[in-house]
Amino acid sequence: MAAPISFCLQILCFALAIIGTRAQGGTWEVIVPDAGIAAMHAAVTHWNTVVLLDRTDTGASNLSLPVVNGVQQCRNDPNDLALTTDCTAHSALLDLETNTIRPLTIQTDTWCSSGQFLPDGTLLQSGGWNDGNTKFRTFVPCINTASCDWVELSNATLSQGRWYATNQILPDGTIIIVGGISVSSLEYYPPTGNGAVNFPFIGNVADNEGDNLYPYVHLLPSGDLFIFANTQAVLYDYNANKIVTTYPQLPGGPRNYPSAGSSVMLALEGNYSTATIVICGGAQYDAYQNNSVNLPAQNSCGRIVPTNSVPTWEMDTMPLDRNMGEMVMLPTGDVVIINGAQAGSQGFGLATNPCLNPFLYKPDQPLGSRFTTLNPTTIPRMYHSTANLLPDGRILVAGSNTHWAYTWVQPFPTELRIEAFSPDYLSAANSNLRPMVVKAPKSVQYGTTLYNVYVTVPSNPTGNWEVNFASAPYSTHSFSQGQRLVKMNITRPVTESNGEYRIVFQAPPNAKVAPPGYYMMFVVNGEVPSVAVWVPIVIS
Repeated sequence: MAAPISFCLQILCFALAIIGTRAQGGTWEVIVPDAGIAAMHAAVTHWNTVVLLDRTDTGASNLSLPVVNGVQQCRNDPNDLALTTDCTAHSALLDLETNTIRPLTIQTDTWCSSGQFLPDGTLLQSGGWNDGNTKFRTFVPCINTASCDWVELSNATLSQGRWYATNQILPDGTIIIVGGISVSSLEYYPPTGNGAVNFPFIGNVADNEGDNLYPYVHLLPSGDLFIFANTQAVLYDYNANKIVTTYPQLPGGPRNYPSAGSSVMLALEGNYSTATIVICGGAQYDAYQNNSVNLPAQNSCGRIVPTNSVPTWEMDTMPLDRNMGEMVMLPTGDVVIINGAQAGSQGFGLATNPCLNPFLYKPDQPLGSRFTTLNPTTIPRMYHSTANLLPDGRILVAGSNTHWAYTWVQPFPTELRIEAFSPDYLSAANSNLRPMVVKAPKSVQYGTTLYNVYVTVPSNPTGNWEVNFASAPYSTHSFSQGQRLVKMNITRPVTESNGEYRIVFQAPPNAKVAPPGYYMMFVVNGEVPSVAVWVPIVIS
């Protein structure tokens, strides 16, 4: 009777996931019925397009490369393990205005690679597997979406193969690349050769199944890096090339691949001297190595203020068990945890019981009252799925392929549909509160400079205004690399003239608080954000 009982329990858990607990808020919409590729990686560009990436080495995708002047375009790669001549795409560009897909050409394998935007808006993509292991690739977004494509760099390579690594932009605009399978050092783009520091818990085996890949890396407003893998975290001074603080271990077991939960740095605000890191969910320690697909995931969250003199972990509990859930910063400073499963681990076919309900995490609420369960999707999003904040305030959800190649076998076939989740602030009930930006600065420089932004509101504003800058991170494997929300300080009372409201805000003090690059600038009225305007923060 054990097998039938186990099966019934799985069905019950699946039903509970659909029903949810205290379910409220948010709506779902399929915006692309078939993207042609499964989005293992995703990033939103400042031209309101989304770069989607899969891997190249498992055979054809469902999206053909274009025919140019009557000639079918193909990728010729003698190192490919499946198709040395492949006429299908493994990257694509989604136009958010039309919800149309354009195939892109990627030349080397991007399986489990990493990425980050450079200050000029160029997407840097690094590492991968097989012939992509040491490669750098760039994608320069363009307003004419028919003209831009991937470029494989020939003048810069990684000194070591980086597979399952994490990228983070630094205050000077360079990119630091941390970790990877069997790699305990770090390196930079542009390459510097400086990778001497060794992180014993990254790259070296942290436990019998690893649990240290895709480390969580956050740039603190002090300029140091908070680096977390497995259950351990350190403060790393990259200028001095040394670890300066080792934090207490996070209780509850491993949190990184293949037992991954997710992590986020909460919004930076005030005088920017404090940063708070939250890490939620994960698989049980032995789920991966024992192929325990039905072993319940973790439901605990740890929260730490690494800038405190004596930092400690504050523990909280999610409404449901969850691994592979991605933490997405909303324009308001709240967090949505989305995608994932309630049992098993990361890996091909190693998870069951999809977690269909997003959670809303409100960091300003008291401990024990921060989570709300939101309305569920009907599409499981597990291994190799992505989630990205969009300029209109929605969350783009794509991917999920629990198989080695594209497979249509139930219960979890390769997922080619793309959804958008609209949080409650986009409901019709809030439409009269939603501001519209009518004039914004073309760019922002660091320091004491004041900037004006002008907005209109359909009804009287709440009086609680915010101007918040959200980065465009690189989403992969349940973690958004480079994700950050910076709340600007409003320096004067908001004034109204001719139906427009003028908000005066001060620029971030330095690039440690907000590294250079393009940000989505949201104006928030109460808890209702505008459609964002892309504004670059530049080094003068």
